[in-house]
Amino acid sequence: MSARAEYDVFVCHATEDKSAVARPLAMALAAREISVWYDEFELRIGDSLRRKIDAGIARSRFGLVVLSHPFFGKGWAQYELDGLVTRSTDDKQVLLPVWHEISKEQVADQSPSLADKVALKTSDLTIDEIADQIADVINGDGESAPDALTQAE
Repeated sequence: MSARAEYDVFVCHATEDKSAVARPLAMALAAREISVWYDEFELRIGDSLRRKIDAGIARSRFGLVVLSHPFFGKGWAQYELDGLVTRSTDDKQVLLPVWHEISKEQVADQSPSLADKVALKTSDLTIDEIADQIADVINGDGESAPDALTQAE
């Protein structure tokens, strides 16, 4: 991981998923003392979106992606995902997918490589349960992760 990492996790999501998943999950992770790059925490009036997003991705150890139907139609979400996938394939970051109101088949239709990732589903777990499992992975308590992180179906 980069010595410049300032954040444990970068939260990538579609605006439509902000109130149901992204905001409560970002807040739950912050409450668990996880350093979170989340747009509402970091962006200020006059900021360059591209520069702030790029810096957030570059300085995060993990990339949390809330995948949903709206996500795949959003330009900024796809831009962020491209950056996260690049860092993931360079072994500079780990991608953590959360599926919201979407099935494995629907994810596979949009991105077969993302459908192959072990994911958490909002239909199976509460936001607090998801936050606990993500915090365990980020804090290196991943020994319990195989039980917690199940292949989404």
